[in-house]
Amino acid sequence: MIGLGKTDSDAIEWFIGPESVTMTLVDRATSALVDHRTALVSAEQLALRLGRWATTEATLSASLADGIARLVREGELRGGDRLPSERTLAATVAVSRGTVVSAYARLYDDGILDRRQGSGTRIAGAAPTAARQAAGRGEALYATLPSSIDLLRAVPSISPLAIDIVQRHRPVLDATTVEGDPAGLPTLRTRIAQLMTDDGTPTTSAQILVTHGAQQALSLLVDELVSPGDTILTEEVAWPGLTDAVRRRGGQVHGIPLTPDGVDVEALEIAIVVRRPVLIALNPHNHNPTGIQASPAVRQRIADLAAEHGVMVVEDRVLAHVSFNGAPPPSLASLRPDAPIVVVDSLSKWAWEGLRIGWVRADPVLVRRLRGLRQTSDLSTSVPSQLLALDLIAAAPALRRTVATVHRDAAIAAGELLVAHLPDWRWTPPRGGLWLWARLPTGSASGFARYAAGVGVSIAGSAQFASDVDADDHIRIPVTPPAGALEAGVTRLGEAWRGYRDGR
Repeated sequence: MIGLGKTDSDAIEWFIGPESVTMTLVDRATSALVDHRTALVSAEQLALRLGRWATTEATLSASLADGIARLVREGELRGGDRLPSERTLAATVAVSRGTVVSAYARLYDDGILDRRQGSGTRIAGAAPTAARQAAGRGEALYATLPSSIDLLRAVPSISPLAIDIVQRHRPVLDATTVEGDPAGLPTLRTRIAQLMTDDGTPTTSAQILVTHGAQQALSLLVDELVSPGDTILTEEVAWPGLTDAVRRRGGQVHGIPLTPDGVDVEALEIAIVVRRPVLIALNPHNHNPTGIQASPAVRQRIADLAAEHGVMVVEDRVLAHVSFNGAPPPSLASLRPDAPIVVVDSLSKWAWEGLRIGWVRADPVLVRRLRGLRQTSDLSTSVPSQLLALDLIAAAPALRRTVATVHRDAAIAAGELLVAHLPDWRWTPPRGGLWLWARLPTGSASGFARYAAGVGVSIAGSAQFASDVDADDHIRIPVTPPAGALEAGVTRLGEAWRGYRDGR
């Protein structure tokens, strides 16, 4: 090796230690390489990440440059991050300042570094600007052909109890209800806060912002918290209403693998450190589209990671009460009150999909920011809808029990239909939610969806839900259609599958 004497080698060995040779991504997750507030790279953590960079046949400066370039390729260093000064890094890794100067010069010539007077040496590259997309993935979920059986959307029917409440509703109009407020009617915010408190998540009305459904709540949060170039983390397959909103803001979406117990928390922690997200958005309760219900250990670990790393988690709780055992999981926010966890919820899945009443539960400061943002879009939620929501919330326990029971029975019936008409498909019986997530034994889910549309049944494949890497091997089967329509749809799906499989 050129230019490395025994003294330098011993100094490097003393500093980085033998453990850095086998430093894993899990080890990296215990310490931050970059200060998120200043974008300043820690010299000590950079030395640890580089490992035994000097044990190559190249010169010291070339080896150091290659090590830094590797961290850029792996995403641990990215555009705008400010590297330590030549003198600081040289002292930290026990080489001469000239070695670091040469390494930085090599990286500058390769376009990896950018030098600006007064702002130090930074990783080259700027955040991309927001780009308007022609259409998001979610648009396909509303593209049922008029002549097709609709197995695209999962819309629960309104229960007889909810119909009765709607028909008997008599709104009270007075000085407190005739005018809309961007944050919602005070009486409704108080009622929602009490509902969440009763569910085990202590909440005040100041923490509630009423929205036109959970989708608007997600969109407001993305608009407020995500800037062009920012990264958000979510499940590897997720609700496209979230991922489409992020991409339209110019943000980047990174998917985390799912396990039978929920999101892979080890992969999540690694991604938090390596990708430095501004936001983590998860659907841990009867996940859409897989139906997975996160285990207690996974839910606790997610809450702990939010607290430990100070990264905001948006918890989609819309499907929590469609739990077939009648015991909705506790919210992530209730597990770690000190963590920056925002809850998004609505009445849509257990009261009435068409009412479009949702809410955000967040820190009062964030609620005020969202309230200001709300004024630039639709000003406020419909007052008549909010008044009707008060009556439905009063009957929440009974309505929630009904929706869980009805869809538990529907999921069993849908499973029996799949066994009868699609025996080679594989799925795991869900513990809640509104669908089955079935894996094809062969072929392309997108290709089969196109084929099925041609024979009169509309379905959604996994490509509609993929976060960043396209998956193409699953089909989502809603259990929400009336029994006759569901049977007709799955029967026709079986016929389509045999034609697609045999002709493919």
